[in-house]
Amino acid sequence: MRLAPTKKGSTDPNADAAHAADLTHGARHVAIIMDGNGRWAKKKHLPRALGHKKGVEAVRNIVRVAGEMGIEALTLYAFSSENWSRPADEITDLMGLLRQYIQSDIDEFDENGIRLKVIGNYKALDKDIVQLIDNALERTASNDRMTLAIALNYGAQDEMLRAVQAIATAVKKGDVEPEQINISHMSGALDTAELPPLDLLIRTSGELRLSNFLLWQAAYSELYFTDVLWPDFDKRELQRALQSFGARERRFGGR
Repeated sequence: MRLAPTKKGSTDPNADAAHAADLTHGARHVAIIMDGNGRWAKKKHLPRALGHKKGVEAVRNIVRVAGEMGIEALTLYAFSSENWSRPADEITDLMGLLRQYIQSDIDEFDENGIRLKVIGNYKALDKDIVQLIDNALERTASNDRMTLAIALNYGAQDEMLRAVQAIATAVKKGDVEPEQINISHMSGALDTAELPPLDLLIRTSGELRLSNFLLWQAAYSELYFTDVLWPDFDKRELQRALQSFGARERRFGGR
């Protein structure tokens, strides 16, 4: 499936940019904590695995919608470093869905100019999944329509710890003096260094917490919580979140 052009029939880059801004309400980078697959299945008296499968369908839909709207970067919290504590059969189901998603959607990513990025320690996953991811990263590296960042085996505290370790190594090598370290050094050492600043962080299912997701990046992002369970989160719900974002006054600590 090829994504629709940003503005049908338009050959004016400025008009295309203005149209995209209208759809995104100025949000360049949107992140989503995709929560509620299990509760969705429970409400419908279905196996939990079917909830996760339905959640993958929602991912596929939202990625397409985000690309059509002109969002520059979409970051999705797929599997946290704490999720390993879940039952083994559920982890097996999740890893199986991850394999299927990468294999089935890589052609569409490439066709539609989507660059895949992974944040977190994905190298700790099964070797065949790591190989699939590495191949997808390499294949889509030059795409520039939208970046889809998938958080796998990710935890924000671990990310910040790794960033501090990288900066400490640079200090040890003499590349930077301790008193020269600033916010840019920290931001540049994070997994999201290549992405635009985070504008909007969405969490589905009614939970009101960040669950160790993008803690540094969320410092001045707008937060949007919805009771909608992830499998039911669609274009209309994303539009509502973006409209809420657009109605807010962002002061970044100023007046």
